[in-house]
Amino acid sequence: MRSIIPFALTLALAACATATPEDMLAKDAVPATHTEANGDVITEYRNGNRLTMVKVVPARGATYYIYDRNGDGVIDERDANGGPMTYYKLFSW
Repeated sequence: MRSIIPFALTLALAACATATPEDMLAKDAVPATHTEANGDVITEYRNGNRLTMVKVVPARGATYYIYDRNGDGVIDERDANGGPMTYYKLFSW
């Protein structure tokens, strides 16, 4: 029984590992990166003329992502419930 617990824990941790947001974009997404005056690095990903995702690497703080959830080419500021559409990567190893 004791040998099953470490194996189950390993499986649970492996299930938590996810692909990066960049890996989940379409293969033809074109990145365009620029740096703001405050040191933030912003990368916009576009498919054709449609903006699909923005990655923000602040000078201080955690990297976050903003998505176009409905595919209209405009980054969504709020979801249907009024919550922000900002995503943070919580775990990494």
